[in-house]
Amino acid sequence: MEHLDNLRRMGLFDARVPRYTSYPPATAFSAKTGEAFQVSCLKALNPAVPVSVYIHIPFCERLCWFCACRTQGTTTLKPVANYLRVVKDELALLRAALPAGITMGQMHWGGGTPTILPAPMIRELAQAVKEVIPPAPNFSFSVEIDPTLVDDDKITALAEMGMTRASIGIQDFALDVQEAIGRKQSYAATRACVESLRAAGITSLNADLVYGLPHQTPAKLANTIAKVRTLDPDRIALFGYAHVPTFSKRQKLIPHDALPDEEARYHLARQAAKAFTGSGYHAIGIDHFGKPEDSLTIAACSGHLRRNFQGYTDDTCPTLIGIGASSISQFAQGYVQNASATAAYIERVEAGKLSGHRGYEITAEDRLRASAINMLMCDFEIDLQKLDQHPNARDLLPIHKAILEEFAGFVVATGQGLRITQAGRPLTRIIAQRYDGFSDIVAQYSQAS
Repeated sequence: MEHLDNLRRMGLFDARVPRYTSYPPATAFSAKTGEAFQVSCLKALNPAVPVSVYIHIPFCERLCWFCACRTQGTTTLKPVANYLRVVKDELALLRAALPAGITMGQMHWGGGTPTILPAPMIRELAQAVKEVIPPAPNFSFSVEIDPTLVDDDKITALAEMGMTRASIGIQDFALDVQEAIGRKQSYAATRACVESLRAAGITSLNADLVYGLPHQTPAKLANTIAKVRTLDPDRIALFGYAHVPTFSKRQKLIPHDALPDEEARYHLARQAAKAFTGSGYHAIGIDHFGKPEDSLTIAACSGHLRRNFQGYTDDTCPTLIGIGASSISQFAQGYVQNASATAAYIERVEAGKLSGHRGYEITAEDRLRASAINMLMCDFEIDLQKLDQHPNARDLLPIHKAILEEFAGFVVATGQGLRITQAGRPLTRIIAQRYDGFSDIVAQYSQAS
């Protein structure tokens, strides 16, 4: 109880802070940085260094109420086929901007629901990307999969196109929780999906779970975790539900009074973490768990874990090229986001130009602060020797000192810098925000708990 009181005193149950999948956060992006910056960054890429590629498929046959992603519902494949045509046009524009010889180290398809694509469209899209940005040696390809909208033909097509990892959306198996979030998905359908993936030779499976959902209780979560364990995923992502109905209108369908309060959310997260680590998974960062042999676990143990817009990653490519509506590209010079609305994205591409419509050109100070935040989010510590590689690293010394004082007992000084203790890890995002030069931006971030 004393530990909980201390976390409460530090603001864990009141704070709303960025998830820090990027720094600066996307709330700092501006329309002043757009397509011209995007083109200049693409042209400046080094052909000897592979890039990562993210493809956004914004369509869903059903719109899950808990989701705050940029998606739209459809009951036919007509808009999907038209979108695929425009993505291929965008790839042609990218080809014109990219230096010759660029290769692709990783590719990820997210959404929305990428598996809304039928098998022929899966092959068509994957091949179109590879023709513009050929795979590098040791290429990896991951796809977000809805078990209720996939079949053997689609899985076979994905495997033929080189898929190496499948990310399976589960959220929670309790029926009343699923009904409250608009996502009915049986354990049987999920297990059948997993078995099909394994049979197709996909050796890396990730399961996505969410805590803090309506009607979720410790008993229901324990039952979900037990079922997930029988699926034997290689990696587990455990995300906190962010209730932001003013941003995501569909979340208004979720009864607010059915949501667990902040302290209940905390206990659900701790319960799941204890269950997974007790089953032999390694805790990775603030919300992931992996088997000892999983590549993300290896990256975390070797100090090579980092964050990008998909969350924690072992991706070593310094550049991420986002393709499709609302996708975000990450370059050494900064960030560019494609037009968010699908119609606006299509309009820009059909006009013969790349669809970057807002972004941010990073400064030396941004890089310094980003390094400090990434260290905390990935390693729970700051190594001052590594920070000293940045110009003006000493400018952060007052922040280091203030954190050690403000979070005494949760953060300790080390010979190399400072470290968040095990007891202080729930506060990681709050502590990271102390290094955020944009923390005064008014935005609706997710709960820290």
